Amino acid sequence: MAVATGDKTWTAPSGMQDFKEKLMSAYVIANYNITNPEAYKAYPRVVGPTIFNHGGEILVADYNSEKSEAGGADVTIVLRFPSKDKAKEWYNSDEYQEIVALRTENSEGFMNFVDEFKMPG
Repeated sequence: MAVATGDKTWTAPSGMQDFKEKLMSAYVIANYNITNPEAYKAYPRVVGPTIFNHGGEILVADYNSEKSEAGGADVTIVLRFPSKDKAKEWYNSDEYQEIVALRTENSEGFMNFVDEFKMPG
């Protein structure tokens, strides 16, 4: 993988371990439209503690996102966790799985797990 920054290009080391050391936090990015507002409204009230109990924090919770390209949705959520493994532990936890249907059955969109990247330097 190569990343261009101005007049410099940085190429990831061949060893994945070296590359992983350049990674920091991980993020959960969700973008969706609410299809059943009445049933969905319980979700924001109960999801926070599940995130905090797994070392996560809410960075963005925008229910009126401005779309710059086709395909975007109204709701954008960005969560930060210490690692992608911690983010997945939260998502797969019994605590979150008890409430996830409040979102998935009442909205249409996606949720992704992504690693943060810091340029060397």
